[in-house]
Amino acid sequence: MSSTSETYFQVSEAGQAMQRSLVSEHLTHWAQEAPDREALTFIDYSVERAGVNETLTYVELDRRVTAAAARLQAVAKQGERVTILAPQGMQYLVFFLGALRAGIVAVPLFSPDLPGHSDRLASIFGDCAPVAALASNVNLQVVNDFLTSQPGGDIPVVNIDELDLDLAAQFQPVPLKATDLAYLQYTSGSTRLPAGVLISQGNVVANASQAILALQGEGDPVNLVSWLPLFHDMGLVFVVGGCVVGGLHSIFMDPIAFLIKPLRWLRALSSYPNTISPAPNFAFDYCSAKVTDAEKETLSLQNVRALANGAEPVRPDTLAKFNAAFASCGLRDNVIRPSYGLAEATVYVAGSTKPEPATETVFDFGKLSQGIATTSVADAENTVRMVSVGAPFDQLAVIANPENGEHLEDGLIGEIWIHGPNVSTGYWNKPELSAEVFGQTLVNPRTAVPAGPWLRTGDLGVIVDGELYITGRMKDLIIVAGRNHYPQDLEATVEGAHETIGRHRTAAFSVPSSDGEGVVVVAEISRHASADAWDSETVSRAIRKSLSQRHSVSALDVVLVVPNDVPRTSSGKIARAATRQRYLDGQLVLAGSTE
Repeated sequence: MSSTSETYFQVSEAGQAMQRSLVSEHLTHWAQEAPDREALTFIDYSVERAGVNETLTYVELDRRVTAAAARLQAVAKQGERVTILAPQGMQYLVFFLGALRAGIVAVPLFSPDLPGHSDRLASIFGDCAPVAALASNVNLQVVNDFLTSQPGGDIPVVNIDELDLDLAAQFQPVPLKATDLAYLQYTSGSTRLPAGVLISQGNVVANASQAILALQGEGDPVNLVSWLPLFHDMGLVFVVGGCVVGGLHSIFMDPIAFLIKPLRWLRALSSYPNTISPAPNFAFDYCSAKVTDAEKETLSLQNVRALANGAEPVRPDTLAKFNAAFASCGLRDNVIRPSYGLAEATVYVAGSTKPEPATETVFDFGKLSQGIATTSVADAENTVRMVSVGAPFDQLAVIANPENGEHLEDGLIGEIWIHGPNVSTGYWNKPELSAEVFGQTLVNPRTAVPAGPWLRTGDLGVIVDGELYITGRMKDLIIVAGRNHYPQDLEATVEGAHETIGRHRTAAFSVPSSDGEGVVVVAEISRHASADAWDSETVSRAIRKSLSQRHSVSALDVVLVVPNDVPRTSSGKIARAATRQRYLDGQLVLAGSTE
């Protein structure tokens, strides 16, 4: 990494202050220093379409958390696991924080009736072996039915909606250290079965401070708004970290509320001053497409300070469309901050911290396929525009040769390795996988860069002018005729090949063929495409032509499937490995196929 990037590991004074104590001690601090300040607000759209706000001050939150900790001590010992199977809401966070206060390991999950994820939930349940499960009034029966179907499911169920606040007086404080396990963050499983990342008390505090300080910058105190699921690392760390560690008023809602009406997210951003908010790339496209002109007239977005765009590849056209769509609402073009992170580093690694438009760079496509990042001019042929995800904040990121761990020069594509106080020590009950990923030693590290320990992210990237660019996942990389192809690039080309193909609904991967490796593309036909507007042969021909012209790739197979047939992870990412397996097993629901 260049010397410019290395300076980002110098932890700021504010960051050091945030890292002086444990999660629960931060909450106690705010309850004492600002007892009547608003801490959390949950906007409940299940009661009224306009939403009903439930707000807790810091002193109220602190008491509830202590009562929840005492309730959990009746069913679990320090170090044992409890699964949170409740729907999103205030009590979900109260009991999560209660577990951390009691030294009980929380496993933040989702209700068993979440469509399409029953196998994943069963896998996680068997892996973490919880001693208790948490449910709510609305899904108590669903949770009981799920537990009945699981080996080891004969465990107590705690109804989080029935909390006696007087239990706070019965809480038995436990000794805690920064290295103690706080919770298990299960990965979304886009390339493998979910694994429980060991997140310590110190990891949470360190990464919360990194993320919040990187986004809020200087100026007046900010409010944090989120619709992300609390079982997802990005949603959990930003909401909990913002409120408890950063002392920010955190406003959140159920993800379904956003998906039903994306205006709700933007309206929350409009309703509070100096707002920051995290969201994946698709959310910005979703808002651009769904929010009407009449709805835009009700928005006032000039006070939005920063929107972290992360959790999936950031597309340049997404930024341009969102900025153009909401410029009339007062949105500034320097608000979106492309970011990068992963569960193994708690969540946040890098992001743009400057109040400037996102950095976009045009690279020579041919050179990229050879592992070299060479800049080009915008109108040149065979180029690709990429968005920088800024630089690491209060941690280090380097590019290493994935074959031998050698520290690579800037401009060379390799595996992204991370070093910092937010990095986990491993996976739950997976010593072999942990040894492959964590605690790595960098070969020939340059000045001011430690030899270890380093986290291997499995992501490919490059550093140019001190900024990080993500090029893809190692396990997803497609190599054909000696050239590297990143699936997200092929997928973007496919989506633009024909108007009937759904956005963010394609998967590209390789399979063995008589000539080595062949490229297969699976694309969903949009639910809005009328039956007489397309035919399989025409759409497939358009896809093949675009792939050939743009990437010099001859597709082995183009498979058109019905809407929602391409598997996705619980965090909404395309599950390429699962799609590949369904293709090989002949389980895709075809709208058409050519061979």
